[in-house]
Amino acid sequence: MIGNPITPFFTSKSLFRHVTKIDRYVLLLYLRTVLVCFCSLGGIFVVFHAFTKMDQLLAMASDGSGMVSVMARYYGPYMVLLFDWTGAIISLMAFLFVVGWLRGTGELTATLAAGISHGRIFRPMIFAAAVLVLVQLASRELLIPNMRDALSLKASDLTGDAEQLISPSYDQANGILLEGKSIKPRSRLVLEPSFRLDGDFPGYGDVLMADTAQWMAATEEHPEGYLLQNVVDPENIDSLPSLAAGDRPVLMTSRDQVWLSTRECFVATTVNTDILQTDQSSTRLCSSAELVKRLRNPAVHNSMKTRVLLHERLIRVPLDFSLFLLGLPLVINRRGRNLFVMIGIAIGTVIGFFVLKTVASAMGGNGYLVSPAVAAWLPLIILGPFAYVRLREAHSL
Repeated sequence: MIGNPITPFFTSKSLFRHVTKIDRYVLLLYLRTVLVCFCSLGGIFVVFHAFTKMDQLLAMASDGSGMVSVMARYYGPYMVLLFDWTGAIISLMAFLFVVGWLRGTGELTATLAAGISHGRIFRPMIFAAAVLVLVQLASRELLIPNMRDALSLKASDLTGDAEQLISPSYDQANGILLEGKSIKPRSRLVLEPSFRLDGDFPGYGDVLMADTAQWMAATEEHPEGYLLQNVVDPENIDSLPSLAAGDRPVLMTSRDQVWLSTRECFVATTVNTDILQTDQSSTRLCSSAELVKRLRNPAVHNSMKTRVLLHERLIRVPLDFSLFLLGLPLVINRRGRNLFVMIGIAIGTVIGFFVLKTVASAMGGNGYLVSPAVAAWLPLIILGPFAYVRLREAHSL
């Protein structure tokens, strides 16, 4: 006789239908375990890091703001970033801990003896893990991009405006190499800018030098770019006319721009201060929309690593969930493995997962054998089918 076909694991009717006390019990136990795991990991990070920076933190708290306030300002954004980095791993480990607990108390054996499958018992945890992956997505796209300044802070400078070395960048659209002594990231100010002119700019010479260059967003009076103040080279900047490339302004001076003061010059460019920072964490912490905007910017040269990063963002959600599903065979079996054995195998699975991601990313970033898009999608292409099979098997055992 042919048995009934396996019903889909998630359906619109089965997802929220027949939520039992056992479901609520398992879900609450899982969420509490996730919280404990994350708090433990975050606590370890804060304790070890704070001990190495205690003198700087105490100095910052001496202004009357209080140690708790300083710690919250400094480590709060790092907790959000830590959740983004470790959310999928914590979800998997919490799943193993809960299953080990249920098996140790005999609750799992009793429920299975009643004819309920592993998949039905673990459904609340699998659904919760999917929600946690989506929460990671929200924090990655909405919260972390707004915390880039805070995440780049050093304990000795909680203002976030300490001078940083500048990374020279070439504006391919205008033919201008943007350099300078240093940059203040939060103020978006370049100190002692030296913009080398590689295009056809009659009368301006080979370089624009000034005391400061302030990044300004586009307005009705000008496009986005840098306002150079106290220009020292060329000395006759106020007598030089503004220059444009077609209908697009490039250099603007006070000679024909009433909104500019004497010894000021505006350089229109799409190479913003984020690109000029030597700390490239600003690229890794920006949102997917900002990555797309940067890749579409004709004035900026983008490496293949940046293209790999964008594609990795697109597949991050299904790939993180695949890591969780790969842990299902560790607990959904009839051999009753020891909890510590399961955790050891899970650690090996996580290491293999990240080794595959790292190797594929390196291949795509260096243009070796595969394109950036294929390199980013390769881990999901390999692991996705295995994860789906594990999910289907969970409903039949």
